[in-house]
Amino acid sequence: MSSEVPSNPQIHESWREVLAAEFAKPYFVALRAFLLEEKQNIPVYPPGPLIFNAFNLTPFDQVKVVILGQDPYHGPGQANGLCFSVSEGIKHPPSLVNIFKEMQKDLNVPYPKTGDLSKWAQQGVLLLNTTLTVREHTPASHQGKGWEEFTDSVIRTLSEKRSGIVFILWGRHAQNKKPLIDMSKHFVLEAAHPSPFSANGFFGCRHFSKANYLLMQNGQQPVNWLTIG
Repeated sequence: MSSEVPSNPQIHESWREVLAAEFAKPYFVALRAFLLEEKQNIPVYPPGPLIFNAFNLTPFDQVKVVILGQDPYHGPGQANGLCFSVSEGIKHPPSLVNIFKEMQKDLNVPYPKTGDLSKWAQQGVLLLNTTLTVREHTPASHQGKGWEEFTDSVIRTLSEKRSGIVFILWGRHAQNKKPLIDMSKHFVLEAAHPSPFSANGFFGCRHFSKANYLLMQNGQQPVNWLTIG
């Protein structure tokens, strides 16, 4: 995928080993061609080196929590390859504000200053959008182009090859991925999407403390949700 989306993607070796077959499939070849053409006409987010950021910050064998988003943010400078996350210094989008408000109440902690969730990713939280790119100022513009097939394979592979992962599914789009998860081996937490349009069903879910409880019950280290940036 050129310098933007390489045909041999710059993805952590642990993921390359389990996903190698995907990169050679016709849908991914077509996706690469689509992205190269898009880049010639209009800005695409996140920047090429950050498209697989979630995978590079969270190696396959270290995943213990998965949070599913949908599209990357579509404004300049926002998307950094981690769902719900924005780069340092960028104003927090409404859904992220509500995520932080829920974390604040759930864990009795201060509201975070930065919206960069890289430190969550580095602790084993896979912050996965189901579509990994988007056209500038055009939400959902890269849906149905092949990314969903790729990220469904990611979820399915995690479910098959790992155990004890906490999948956090906020909203209908994320919850539609539930059939890909083996419930006998993994945990699933569900709530409404943190968007202002549905946040009343999101607030009070306490997924941060619940995820840590499930991890500890399974003999794993809890996530330090307070460490952000």
